[in-house]
Amino acid sequence: MPTVIIRNAAYDNALTATFAGILDALGGRDIPRGSRVLVKPNLLSPARPEEAVLTHFSLVRAAVEYVLERGARPLVADSPAIGAFTRILKEGGLREALKDLPVECRPFEESVAVDVGPPFGSIEIAREAVEADVILNLPKLKTHNAMLLTLGVKNLFGCVVGYRKPEWHMRTGVDRRMFARLHVQICRRLNPAFTVLDGVLAMEGEGPGKGGTPRPVGVLIGSRSALAVDACVCRMIGLSEGELPSLAAATAVGLWPEAVQLDGDLPAVRGFPLPRPGPLIYGPKRVQGFARRHLLQRPVCDAARCKLCGECEKICPAGAIRTRDKALVFDYDRCIRCFCCSEVCPHAALRSAETPAGAVLRRIARKML
Repeated sequence: MPTVIIRNAAYDNALTATFAGILDALGGRDIPRGSRVLVKPNLLSPARPEEAVLTHFSLVRAAVEYVLERGARPLVADSPAIGAFTRILKEGGLREALKDLPVECRPFEESVAVDVGPPFGSIEIAREAVEADVILNLPKLKTHNAMLLTLGVKNLFGCVVGYRKPEWHMRTGVDRRMFARLHVQICRRLNPAFTVLDGVLAMEGEGPGKGGTPRPVGVLIGSRSALAVDACVCRMIGLSEGELPSLAAATAVGLWPEAVQLDGDLPAVRGFPLPRPGPLIYGPKRVQGFARRHLLQRPVCDAARCKLCGECEKICPAGAIRTRDKALVFDYDRCIRCFCCSEVCPHAALRSAETPAGAVLRRIARKML
């Protein structure tokens, strides 16, 4: 039975002690001296701490200090969607926070083939993650416009290096169940020793990038089970576990549900706006194609915000975005609705929008339920 520890927290001088208390209770003092410890925050894209896009630098520092005190060797690493890792360190404040500590902080670059099990088989995962003796998983509590929430399980998808991430978006297409199962199987293969979720300043609305809205929640949630952390977040915001794709996928392969022992008071966070991912699509490919074009939400651009920086065009795995006549043009026949474009947009210019037919279908379905 996994234990989940919930502690009230703020980004202040007490955070280090709060974090250490969580790790101590989870067995962190047993981290072997001299071991290689991967500290894996969520470093999605360049952002300021108050935008709630990144795992807060003070939590990352607390994790590094804890690992150093155990006599282990920490590495802070991630593979951001945008390759500007140096900008992420600077704008997020991480470089400044860690400058006096003997720790390496760099992007994942080299990957190795790892078998994560059927139906995916062998996939490329960061060598540092595969070869780490201990993984300390530091996700951020954020909404996600394709997967509803990005929490402990999904944070490990960041160990897929660089542009191999959008490749997997392309391979799984619009099937959220298959994409969530990929996340679950990567998490199971990497088996993080500890997951501590940054829920001090969370993100609601159109996450996980700058289109989301910061929401103070004021908690750290830790466990040796990333799935248990995700389940407790669902409980906290009033979401059924079956509605979160990662937990639904884990249930389908027999990894969930489990009984969870809570240590601490889980707050009731109500009125937490979530994105509205489109419906799962079934049936023949021709039917799926029609439904994708006419029923699923799709990315749209706010021309007033767009700077034509090209980051969305570079990240799109389907090649569905082009710049034409000083404007973004979307090919919705090719678009797979992964919303990588909105994740990486540095100007919050992209958002998901319903099609007219999709809006009508949703209203009909609501009346029928």
